Amino acid sequence: MQLDNTVIAITGGAQGLGLAMARQLGGQGARLALLDVDSATLDRAVSSLHAAGIEARGFIANVADEAAVRQAFSDIASSLGPIHGLVNNAGIVRDGLLVKARDGKVEKTLSLDKWQQVLDVNLTGVFLCGREAAVQMIEAGHQGVIVNISSISRAGNMGQSNYAAAKAAVVALTTTWAKELARYSIRVGAVAPGFIETEMTASMRQDMLDKLTSGVPLKRLGQPEDIAESVAFIMTNDYFTGRVIECDGGLRL
Repeated sequence: MQLDNTVIAITGGAQGLGLAMARQLGGQGARLALLDVDSATLDRAVSSLHAAGIEARGFIANVADEAAVRQAFSDIASSLGPIHGLVNNAGIVRDGLLVKARDGKVEKTLSLDKWQQVLDVNLTGVFLCGREAAVQMIEAGHQGVIVNISSISRAGNMGQSNYAAAKAAVVALTTTWAKELARYSIRVGAVAPGFIETEMTASMRQDMLDKLTSGVPLKRLGQPEDIAESVAFIMTNDYFTGRVIECDGGLRL
């Protein structure tokens, strides 16, 4: 799909990976709808894109809220037109071991609240936004692309039962949707990032960063632009569907 003058929605698009994706896709001519929960952050993101000559608008939405998602996608269609592409990027972490014990005594367990918060945003949010995007693409009668952001953690990661489960399920949704939606000329792919340099990693101690990168064959963190380029590849390669791009510096060799 050629991106020039297409409408692309990006959840969690106001900062970090989402904003890098916006710059990449907007630089190829896409008109952007950024969805996020914080209006001030959205305003700054939209202003920075405008300064770069990229058309973008912000839409406040909690992706885990069905009514909010429906309203946001309706507003996008009204202001920019039916979408051609969606990047399901919004995500949160609420880490914790399933069970933490000392000397045979359980001290702490992963709470249902932490489990549910992550599943609501990282999985249900993908479902809700993907469904609304598919509806718009089908009813508009044009081809479309949905890109879901998974993670290297989908293979399992200590302290991330909730996050790993959600990101593994996102891959299952990707392959399922690719089979279901191909008849409507809608492709669906996923990107599984490894350790990426973001606001979160910037706040880590150097010794922790060194430990994090020591297992990466390339011996460094990835950049948000690396993930953005992977998303753009899926968007523009018309024979890519139902597969996952692992952009992790070779960590899962």
